[in-house]
Amino acid sequence: MASVAQEQMVTITINDIEIQVPKDELIDESVKRLGLDVPIFCYHPRMKPVGMCRMCLVEVGFKQADGTVRKMPKPQAACTLPAGDNMVIYTDTESIHRDRKGVLEFLLINHPLDCPICDRGGECPLQNNTLSYGPSTSRFLEVKRHAPKAFPLSQYVTLDLERCIQCGRCVRFTEEISGDSQLAFRFRGAEMQPSTFQLTDFESRFSGNVIEICPVGALTSARYRFRARPWDLETQPGICTVTPCGTNVWFDYRSQKFVRINGRTHEDVNEEWTADRCKFGHDFYNDSNRVTAPNKRQGAEYIRTSWSDANKEIATLLQESGSSAALLISQKVSNEGLFSAKALFNQIGSQSVDSRATGDYINADGRSENKFGSTRSSQIADLEHQAGVLIFGTNLAEEQPMSFLRVRKGWFQRGMKVVVATSTATEADTFAHTILRYNPGTEHFAAAAIASALGTASDVNFADACAKSGFDQAAVKVAAEILKGESVTTITTHSLTTSNEGVAAYQILAGSAGNLSQAFNYMGLDCNTTGAMALGLVPKSDDHNTKTILESCAAGKIKTLVLVDFDPIDDLPFKQIAEQALESVENLILITSTPGTSAAYATHILPMALPAEQDGTYTSSEFRVQRMKQILNPPGEAKAVWRIFTELSLRIKPGTPAFNPSEIMDSIAKTHPEFAGATYNVLPSTGFILPQSGKPFDPKAFAGSFPKLS
Repeated sequence: MASVAQEQMVTITINDIEIQVPKDELIDESVKRLGLDVPIFCYHPRMKPVGMCRMCLVEVGFKQADGTVRKMPKPQAACTLPAGDNMVIYTDTESIHRDRKGVLEFLLINHPLDCPICDRGGECPLQNNTLSYGPSTSRFLEVKRHAPKAFPLSQYVTLDLERCIQCGRCVRFTEEISGDSQLAFRFRGAEMQPSTFQLTDFESRFSGNVIEICPVGALTSARYRFRARPWDLETQPGICTVTPCGTNVWFDYRSQKFVRINGRTHEDVNEEWTADRCKFGHDFYNDSNRVTAPNKRQGAEYIRTSWSDANKEIATLLQESGSSAALLISQKVSNEGLFSAKALFNQIGSQSVDSRATGDYINADGRSENKFGSTRSSQIADLEHQAGVLIFGTNLAEEQPMSFLRVRKGWFQRGMKVVVATSTATEADTFAHTILRYNPGTEHFAAAAIASALGTASDVNFADACAKSGFDQAAVKVAAEILKGESVTTITTHSLTTSNEGVAAYQILAGSAGNLSQAFNYMGLDCNTTGAMALGLVPKSDDHNTKTILESCAAGKIKTLVLVDFDPIDDLPFKQIAEQALESVENLILITSTPGTSAAYATHILPMALPAEQDGTYTSSEFRVQRMKQILNPPGEAKAVWRIFTELSLRIKPGTPAFNPSEIMDSIAKTHPEFAGATYNVLPSTGFILPQSGKPFDPKAFAGSFPKLS
């Protein structure tokens, strides 16, 4: 058996301390191993070094045969200097102190002294480095440069050009990480400035990250501007519940009011990045229309009621309705809330439970794991290490932003080849090796053409499938060469399966990946889609799916309908059916934080606590269970979903209730053993990956159940 290649190590000396480090590691990173500090501005460990600011200067020498050290005549930038054997580094000498003071003095020549009004004040690297390494007084008496202040680059990002130190971090982020290349430097010298092409809006889906990586207050948040100071804020770790990736964030608040979101480092999920809809998409916590108390209909109006009276009335309605009660619940609700809601409907004998507002309209028999066995999926962090990736039928940057960044990183840093098969252009096209564009509504033919080229669908006429999908045969064959081998992942999302053609494409792609022992990532669109599916909040039969439930309401078969953070009129594509259903159902119980269109039809409205206002867990699209601890107090009398359904259950059948979400998770682990590693006493801070169980993939079963293409 071949031996595993060992990383070559070299011995260097840092401030008279010998240490072994990987060969060619940047000195800036080597210094961190000893807990020492080298000040930086332009350097960022996730981007290529450029050595623009010269703040990280160190003295460098080499040990000679006689034991002496021969120094280089000039200081070197630690962020661009690779480690080599016998290298000697000095970070704390008198000459280095003098050089750092000089660099900072030059930076401050034109930098305005507006720290008291700058949003970066209190958490500014320039401020910190000036206090630690800079001159005590300024020799500069001349008038500083002036430029337009508070220039809006976009609805999210504001530019204060006077503060820019031309480090290039923002420009490099758009070129290397997000890949949209929307920022670039214009002009030269003192006039150099980051800007968009022809001053158009900065429309990146990841623009908020440039605010966080800017080492001065040049790029600030238009949403946060002048709202708070860092020392005013309380900060707690949290999980993004707006995107399905399980992005780790810092949740900043003041006086129990949400203020801002910043990225929190999690190497296996988001590294330190956020998508804009995560960073700027949490303002609903401060919505002035929040429901704060239980209400019930009295004639044409709603009157406030107590939780006790509301629970008594609703429990009676549910008990009387029994199997003619139905539940439609959001996939943004915590695992504990989903489990408690399902347990109540099991208690009253109703199977009419669904959580699918968009996507994944597949019954149990149509799921790949039930048709021909389970396929493995790749974790987000693994995507950058694949040999090839197929992105099929999804705009990955929009629906799975962290997966998009990982795939792009694999292409940018490791040369991974990417195939994109979609009906419209997407951001992934910019780095795709091969682009396959199929005609809308021909997803199943497109998937069949790819499977045929891979040799996993021998009964498909390759030329016919290409013709019907609009594919170029030569391009499909090129893509097939990339997609052969086990180190390949196919990525699609639940938005694919909103049509019969999409469902057939999903089955073909899953079966083809299983046949080749490849990974197949079929990823949800909400923060707890995977949890909802694992806990049984997706019906086994089409007799009880969302559309069927609403049709039953319209036909008078459902007496009581419970909606949890779910508005059929606002959320579903079939609005007419939803309106008919809500007009016809006898009792409509609405559990929500903010009323939508459906609230006008409700008989009872109960206030629901949002994710940061309760303790709970969420299962991301990569099957990672993570805990979100309570950060804010819920407004008024709002309660967590798990508590609402626990109290209703006690009204129907008295017993010993669960007193906290930890006990709910213990119950989940008993009935769903795959969650055993997610109980609160053992759940790691990085999350727990649910084991993917199921019967092994059977190639014969796939061949025998291949969808008929017409």
